[in-house]
Amino acid sequence: MALSPYVQAMQELFRANTRSREFPAHGAKVHSVAWSCCGRRLASGSFDKTASVFVLEKDRLVKENNYRGHGDSVDQLCWHPSNPDLFVTASGDKTIRIWDVRTTKCIATVNTKGENINICWSPDGQTIAVGNKDDVVTFIDAKTHRSKAEEQFKFEVNEISWNNDNNMFFLTNGNGCINILRQLKPIQSINAHPSNCICIKFDPMGKYFATGSADALVSLWDVDELVCVRCFSRLDWPVRTLSFSHDGKMLASASEDHFIDIAEVETGEKLWEVQCESPTFTVAWHPKRPLLAFACDDKDGKYDSSREAGTVKLFGLP
Repeated sequence: MALSPYVQAMQELFRANTRSREFPAHGAKVHSVAWSCCGRRLASGSFDKTASVFVLEKDRLVKENNYRGHGDSVDQLCWHPSNPDLFVTASGDKTIRIWDVRTTKCIATVNTKGENINICWSPDGQTIAVGNKDDVVTFIDAKTHRSKAEEQFKFEVNEISWNNDNNMFFLTNGNGCINILRQLKPIQSINAHPSNCICIKFDPMGKYFATGSADALVSLWDVDELVCVRCFSRLDWPVRTLSFSHDGKMLASASEDHFIDIAEVETGEKLWEVQCESPTFTVAWHPKRPLLAFACDDKDGKYDSSREAGTVKLFGLP
C-alpha cells in the first residue's frame, strides 16, 4: 500500500530528527508532562513533590522554574485550556494547587478528600475535575476554588476528561468500560476493552477519542457515533498514556514497551516508533507542531543506574 503524502512528510521529518533530547527536570521520576495551550511552555510533575516549567526555545527546553509546596508526589498536571499562564497540579497530599507562571506562586491550594491521581481542566476553563485513589471525582470551580460537586464511583476510576464540546464528562474504569456523564448523571457506559481501561484522550479536531487498556490495545472511537473505528495493537504491555498531534492525524501511545508507537490515525498504520530505554509514563504532543514530549522510568534496577532520574525528553527537535 502506498504511504499517504502526510505519512511520507512526517517520516522524512522524523528521519532527519531521530534523536530524542533529554533535559534534567527533577530529582526523581517524572509522572506527567503537559504543554501550555500556546506551546511556549512545558510543565512536568514528579515523584520529588515538585513541578517544573520549561520554556521552549528553537532547539531546546530551558528550565524556567521549579514549583514547590506539595507534600507528596505530583502525579498529574494540566494547563488552563486558554490561559497560557496557569496550570494545576494533583498530588497524593490530598490537595490540588493552581500556579501562575508570571508570579511563580501558588495562587490557590484546594483541599480534597483523598490522594489525587488524575486531573483535567474543562475546555471552557471554568471547572477542574480531580480524581483520587478512592474513586471519588471532585469538581472544583476554577474561579472560587471551591468544590461544586463530588461523585463517588463504585468502580476503579482511571483517567477523566471532558469532550471538546464541554457538555459530557468521560471516565475510564477498571472493568474495561468508558462511562459518560452529563451534568453528573450517567448517560452511557461503553464496554471498550476486556480488561482495565486506563487512559483516554480526545483529538483536537473533535472527531475521535482514543482509549488505552491493560490488554495492550489502543482503540479509536468516533465521538458522535460512540463506536470503535479501529484498534492499534503494536504494544505488548498495558497502555499507560496517549496523545494526539495538534492536527489530529497522529496518535502516540506508550507503555512498558521500550518504544513509543506513533500511528497515523486514519489508517492505523505505523508512522514511526520512538526508542526508549525504559517504560514510558507520559507523552504529550506539542499543540502546534510535530514535537513529542515524554518521560520515562529513568531509574530502575534493570537499567543503567548512572543515568539521571527525572529527565524530560523531546522527540522531533531539529
